[in-house]
Amino acid sequence: MKLNYSFVIPVYNRPQEIKELLLSMQQLDFPRSFEIVIVEDGSTETAAEVVQNFEDSLNITYLTKPNSGPGDSRNYGMKRAKGDYFLILDSDVILPEPYLTEVDTELTAGFVHCFGGPDAAHESFTAVQKAINFTMTSFLTTGGIRGGQKRVGSFQPRSFNMGLSREAFEKSGGFGRIHPGEDPDLVLRLWKMGYKTRLFPDAFVYHKRRIDWKKFYTQVNKFGLVRPVLNQWHPESAKATYWFPTLFTSGLFLSIVLMGLGYSLFLFLYLGYFLLIFLDSFRSNRDLKIAVYSVWAALLQFLGYGLGFCRSTCYIRFFNEPPEKRFPKLFFQHAKKD
Repeated sequence: MKLNYSFVIPVYNRPQEIKELLLSMQQLDFPRSFEIVIVEDGSTETAAEVVQNFEDSLNITYLTKPNSGPGDSRNYGMKRAKGDYFLILDSDVILPEPYLTEVDTELTAGFVHCFGGPDAAHESFTAVQKAINFTMTSFLTTGGIRGGQKRVGSFQPRSFNMGLSREAFEKSGGFGRIHPGEDPDLVLRLWKMGYKTRLFPDAFVYHKRRIDWKKFYTQVNKFGLVRPVLNQWHPESAKATYWFPTLFTSGLFLSIVLMGLGYSLFLFLYLGYFLLIFLDSFRSNRDLKIAVYSVWAALLQFLGYGLGFCRSTCYIRFFNEPPEKRFPKLFFQHAKKD
């Protein structure tokens, strides 16, 4: 069975990123035609002119709507797409030439209603982008959850590089209003419905993550805030390992205090761990600057996520506060169901 593919890409005030993504789509080595659905999510700086320049070479459907968040925008695009299998991307990715061929090969060999692919750093990325990419994908910092699990059903796809069948979308209702966290929420609901997921290890994207250190901390802090919400919605998904960044951060602060009291062993253990990150990053990137930045990125990742997770858990689990009331910025209030 030959699948008809529709790329679905929400965008918010990032026309230059759409241009880079569309340029990479022109180079895809796929023999069949495919659709590209771009959903402008209430942008004040639109990509209309950029899209117009590609309409002669690519099959593009360009949609505009009021701002309601990336999850709702993806739903909006999938409802209007013509394909029977949706390929969901963030606007800040670049596709390698074999991407769609790899996806099609995997689905032909063993069809699955939802898949996810890993991300990588392009050679053109800045040192900060490469360092953040390293910490978000390294086994030393994430345990391989973003690209190391190949068993069917064990991998939770992320919406920067995700595939979803029309059937699974229509039966699940697609993404919810929470952000971030809309992708694991969808996957957990799909699992409850009996659908399987899988990692396609060779269907990777170059994920730019155009963020500075402050924005990176804010992002991972939101990830920490969201996880207890997902644990409340999906109790079967809760794991003790989600506490690790909080315990890691608390232990680091405690080791600094103990050093002041003359006990340095614990701090040396932390320094040894950060040295491993430095060496592994240098091995991967062959760049001292990126290796140093990777240590800083890892520290921000643990600190941001750990504090966010602890704070959210206290309010939601111990004080029984409704998530939408305590953390309204995690929920888009104007998402529509039509």
